[in-house]
Amino acid sequence: MIETIVLDVGETITRDDRYWHSWADWLDIPRHTLSALVGAVVAQGRDNADALRLARPGIDVAAEYHAREAAGRGEFLDETDLYDDVRPSLSGLRKLGIRVIIAGNQTSRAGELLRDLDLPVDLVVTSGDWGVAKPHSEFFERVLEVAQAASRETIYVGDHPANDIFPAKAAGLRTAHIRRGPWGHLWSDEQELRAAADWRIDSLTQLTTIIAG
Repeated sequence: MIETIVLDVGETITRDDRYWHSWADWLDIPRHTLSALVGAVVAQGRDNADALRLARPGIDVAAEYHAREAAGRGEFLDETDLYDDVRPSLSGLRKLGIRVIIAGNQTSRAGELLRDLDLPVDLVVTSGDWGVAKPHSEFFERVLEVAQAASRETIYVGDHPANDIFPAKAAGLRTAHIRRGPWGHLWSDEQELRAAADWRIDSLTQLTTIIAG
């Protein structure tokens, strides 16, 4: 019996378009160029921020982040950044009595922006809030603390195998891989992922079917 569902953020509930477009505009490079670099480094198993380092060798990413914030061009999220199935799916899960949590690798500022959207969830928390990020096991220990349910009664939903599905599975959680965004599509048919994911979904609406079933 599932008691809690915990969802990743980027390319699970939100599109990453605005995030990377804003970085491309800040660095004054074509948006397509940066998008292609992001895809390349992630496919190589590298951190996606390495795309910024390739686009601007020697960049201090943290310093540039703060410079963007100071210039009024920092992080921003609004309703248009959400995938269309997010609100109805989360509302449906809540109606089924499921505890719903959003927990991903985002800054504390991103957490504030998500909370401002007043989503139908019990908790929004980020790696910036906790001071530990996926795929570190401590992140998923914290997930289980806030889940308020046993690991086998908790599903972690995400698009990225190495950051979401594999470490969540190692922590004893049930897992749902969503085939959404570049990473969700890139690795969706890999045998290791298929073996680790308890469910493979194309939309968050399928979660209510899983629970109801």
